[in-house]
Amino acid sequence: MKYAFIKTHCKEHKLYRLCDVLEVSRSGYYDWLARSESARVQENRRLRSKIEKFHQASRQTYGSPRIHRDLIEDGEKCSVNRVARLMKVHDIRSKMARKFVITTDSKNTLAPAPDLLQRHFKVTGANESWVTDTTFIGTRQGWMYLAVVLELYSRQVIGWSMSKYNNARLVNDALMMALWRRGDVKGVLYIQTEAVLMHREAINNYSLIISCCVA
Repeated sequence: MKYAFIKTHCKEHKLYRLCDVLEVSRSGYYDWLARSESARVQENRRLRSKIEKFHQASRQTYGSPRIHRDLIEDGEKCSVNRVARLMKVHDIRSKMARKFVITTDSKNTLAPAPDLLQRHFKVTGANESWVTDTTFIGTRQGWMYLAVVLELYSRQVIGWSMSKYNNARLVNDALMMALWRRGDVKGVLYIQTEAVLMHREAINNYSLIISCCVA
């Protein structure tokens, strides 16, 4: 096990340091390298190569059951557990395609707010204009929604929020963080760059927060 560890990390660290830390001799390590690999190790390497080939052919979407089926059809004799183990050891993962998520409800979206910014993205001082947007991020556990608030003068993200749900609270939390971080601000122009899906019962509360911001 020590020699295998040295072989894995010898490109990252000096060989003599690895041998000293693990208390083995360099001559013993070289003797270990000179020995022929076991038939099992050689077979695993060959099998891994075919697994990677089928995985790439599937655009990295196949997991161990489908990879195992392709191997059997290709004449290999191996168990699905062995395929799963090799994929786990060598970090060969299935990247499942995710269904496109619609983030705007066009039937229930309210009329857009007036364009007060008029694309004047260059401002002369801090806290003159804030803009915000939302997006979604695919993860292995599902979709996550992200809302950010950008201060145009510094170009810094001053507020953000993440949630499993694309709703009013997502945007409100990002705005509340921006207000908390910037302290007592007055006269700031707050612009939503994209329509956000919001529950009608939350509109009044959301409008109240915006009023406090631009007072």
